[in-house]
Amino acid sequence: MNEELLRAVAARRPVAWLRGERPLDRPLDARLIEEAAERLDRCAPWIAARFPETAAAGGLIESPIQEAPALQRLLNQQLGGELRGRLFLKRDDSLPISGSIKARGGIHEVLQLACSIAEELSPGAPLKEVFDSPEFRARAARIKVAVGSTGNLGLSIGTIGPTLGFPTRVHMSVDAKQWKKELLRRRGSTVIEHEGLFSEAIAAARAETSREANAYFVDDEYSFGLLAGYAVAAHRLRAQLEAANIAVDASHPLHVYLPCGVGGGPGGVTFGLKHVFGDHVRCHFVEPVDSPCMLIGVATGLGRGASCYDLGLSGHTLADGLAVQRPSQLIVDHVSPMVGSFHTVTDEALLAAVSWLRESEGVFVEPSATAGLTAAWRVDSPPSATHLVWLTGGSLVPASEREQLLRGARKAAEALKAAAGAPATAFDAFPLEGA
Repeated sequence: MNEELLRAVAARRPVAWLRGERPLDRPLDARLIEEAAERLDRCAPWIAARFPETAAAGGLIESPIQEAPALQRLLNQQLGGELRGRLFLKRDDSLPISGSIKARGGIHEVLQLACSIAEELSPGAPLKEVFDSPEFRARAARIKVAVGSTGNLGLSIGTIGPTLGFPTRVHMSVDAKQWKKELLRRRGSTVIEHEGLFSEAIAAARAETSREANAYFVDDEYSFGLLAGYAVAAHRLRAQLEAANIAVDASHPLHVYLPCGVGGGPGGVTFGLKHVFGDHVRCHFVEPVDSPCMLIGVATGLGRGASCYDLGLSGHTLADGLAVQRPSQLIVDHVSPMVGSFHTVTDEALLAAVSWLRESEGVFVEPSATAGLTAAWRVDSPPSATHLVWLTGGSLVPASEREQLLRGARKAAEALKAAAGAPATAFDAFPLEGA
């Protein structure tokens, strides 16, 4: 256990734990990724028909990559150092249907449930026909789907569930935004609001489904269905990089920076990336200083047995999607050895980054999506490296909410620029030998 690291975390100081990867004692089966990809392909015609925003892509739920040279220049100046390599954005903030990375895992898991029913009713039949049949709808109406969420996973489950005919209940923590709750209700889900944090919301959803015979719980803390859906992104990213003539090999490493809450999204993406690119990709998890549950769970060796509360941290953050107190044990056990480094950032830096991104590239995202923006400047890399910041959500934020958020973001950016020592750049580094 790295006590010096944990003291810095407890003091809410931004840290960079440059731990390096570890031997993988409990490898995951790569067939999970292949099966998920095939499942999504089979469901694509139905998705295209039900969600017109996906029709042009044939029902594919995918986002583009975007080079960000203006952002790179701005952050070189803001952070006081030159990033070696090229900076790109993975635009999961613009994913269709639910506007966040959670559209990958959440929609896949519910489709997995739907496919199992379809195979019982009409083995081998086109899913587009089966999903809209009276027989399927009658079966779906008897299965209650439940999930606990800080917001974005709830939006994904709470959109796809009712569209397939599943009565869907979304238990939302106190950090969840009101507009997300209202959108879920308009899309046909029942929203249960909790006064506590994420751990309470997911525990309530788990308890509810355990009491009912025909209930299905989407477990954000331990789900191979979610994990596989996120992992499919890696195959598609490889094709996007190849199309852009971006090499990924020993001489051209790919660094990927992933916002981390409970860990399912970044964990699934990391699993997929390591399967596709092997040692040529390095994955980095980034969390808020007040809720770094994954870092704590890995650093202490306690996994889900450790909590932010153990270090006196509140677990509250303006990055609602990252406001989690305990990490996914699934990710701690099976994926964390693949993670090259763990980072924390302040809420002030998260908010300022909303402004930096809007000002430089014209891209609007939620604060949680910006977590990885500054981490690239903490990692050593050759000039031939590609740095990919995974933007996780933002396209569904209402216009009124955007304007309010941007006003606060501009103020935060101005404060960081004016402050001596540039707080956004300050962090404590804990290298490999301190792990």
